[in-house]
Amino acid sequence: MSLGNRLTTLLGLGVLAFVMLALAPSAHAESGGLASAYSGETVETPVIPASTAETEVPGVESPSGVPIPSPTVPQPTVPGALATMRGTKAIAPASAPTAVKRVIAAANHIRTTPYIWGGGHLAWAATGYDCSGSVSYALHGGKLLEAPLVSGSFATWGEPGPGKWITIYANKEHVYMVVAGLRFDTGGDIAGETGPRWHAEPPYPQGFVVRHPVGY
Repeated sequence: MSLGNRLTTLLGLGVLAFVMLALAPSAHAESGGLASAYSGETVETPVIPASTAETEVPGVESPSGVPIPSPTVPQPTVPGALATMRGTKAIAPASAPTAVKRVIAAANHIRTTPYIWGGGHLAWAATGYDCSGSVSYALHGGKLLEAPLVSGSFATWGEPGPGKWITIYANKEHVYMVVAGLRFDTGGDIAGETGPRWHAEPPYPQGFVVRHPVGY
């Protein structure tokens, strides 16, 4: 073989080797190697799901806004151990502990507000309240709760079973409570109304976890 032919052959082999090396990463990717595991996209898991439910209402450790007003003058009471209703307002029983009377007073303070999803979670003073926001507000008024809870969290709060003065009914979608015999609830309002209201009708416990504040 002449010198020219040998040089041509060597040059051709060098080009072929270069092409094979260049194609090697692509072949590795097609066989399931490291290159195939990276798609070039960065996926981040959101802290708060885009679709939220009552159990996912944003909450804060120390809600902003005006603190819940405490009664500065003696509130009217009724004899015995059961609260009663005068119009839309609940009247606490005389024998109830101070904390229970304060819960009733706080609930009375928001009893005419409308239902607003998330209301009462970012600020105690709100233009409306949802079910957990309203229960949280009332309990906070009695100094029984530091920060608002969502409905699902109430299912593990306090102690199990009904309380002597306050009983909470909670599941992941709704929460309400009975205080001294009256139901404080955003459900069961009369036609055309929504929001936290007092109800003389009994509780509906099916499907709810029953809890109560410690000592009450």
